[in-house]
Amino acid sequence: MKRITRLGAVVAVAAVSVLATSPAFASVPAHHGPATSYVYVPTNDPAGNVVRVLARAADGSLSVAGSYATGGVGGALTGAVVDRLASQGSAVLDKPTGLLYVVNAGSDTVSVFSTQGDALRLRDTVATGGDFPVSVAVHDARVYVLNARGGASVQGFLRLGAHLVTVPSWHRDLGLDPTATPEFTHTPGQVAFTPDGRSLLVTTKAASNAIDVFTFGPLGRPSAAPVVASLPGKVPFALVFDPSGNAVVAEAAGNVATFRVAGNGALTQLAEQPTGQAATCWIAGSGAAVWASNAGSGNLSGFTVSGAGALTTTGLTGTLPGTVDATVSAGGRYLDVQTGAQGTVDTFRIGAGGALTAVGSVVVPGTVGGEGIASS
Repeated sequence: MKRITRLGAVVAVAAVSVLATSPAFASVPAHHGPATSYVYVPTNDPAGNVVRVLARAADGSLSVAGSYATGGVGGALTGAVVDRLASQGSAVLDKPTGLLYVVNAGSDTVSVFSTQGDALRLRDTVATGGDFPVSVAVHDARVYVLNARGGASVQGFLRLGAHLVTVPSWHRDLGLDPTATPEFTHTPGQVAFTPDGRSLLVTTKAASNAIDVFTFGPLGRPSAAPVVASLPGKVPFALVFDPSGNAVVAEAAGNVATFRVAGNGALTQLAEQPTGQAATCWIAGSGAAVWASNAGSGNLSGFTVSGAGALTTTGLTGTLPGTVDATVSAGGRYLDVQTGAQGTVDTFRIGAGGALTAVGSVVVPGTVGGEGIASS
């Protein structure tokens, strides 16, 4: 436990130190003209959570196009510097349905919006069955929310139209230590379905240095207890899936690792590569390319993933300070990266082999220290 505590201190110090670093590129002014797609960024404001809608112009640049209240409030984990939720997936757009899910950490609810361009309509706000929701996972009509405090839990919902129905038998407590500190490193980071929807993964960060895997039985009920993949000292924070269905995990200890997920929930590590950067916590992917966000270094570590899970580095790309959550636009054309130190979104054009070209940066009002980004 002492080793984990020291790591948490290093992450915090690194994140603080990056606040004074120079911007990676200049901000792009507001643009005009028809939008080609949209990006959604919650403010996570304790006084009232709001979703900022950003419109993308033909050149890929973004500008603020609207703001919509979630009907809930935000919150902050103790010790967090550039990401008050210390999680990935607090805002998720389900592209097949056009529904946007946003957690309200301070009011223990999740909001559901229907989306039509830059217009959002609040359709539902429901209790998450736990304390301090931080992440959402969606697969077809099933929606799961991860609650970070109180020992942590996941709660499942059935989507009916644009509304969520709580399924009591889809609740599972994770049994983590609710008193472990610092809180921002010792609460879980993400809940995610495997691409086939047969398993549900939860990253526990330094709370237990593990990835918990629930499998599903009849009527969609999750297993009574997870299969636990222990990763001592790695601090698994967030994950995405490659085209082969392997989990690609960002580890705050400074690594990116790949795992095969078996049908019984067991994980087998395939590869691991160090980033050499501070606070490697978030990760986004498009095809075989993935990018890990290094909050303490203010940059992205790029990799490509082979069909067998092997990782090949593609280099570093600078961002504005406090690199956190990221999203890839439909069609894989753009990577939008939230930078929590200054409340901006940095946009990159995705090229061959995952190469990134900076498009620009836009300030998103009220999002300093925020987390959560989704795109159409």
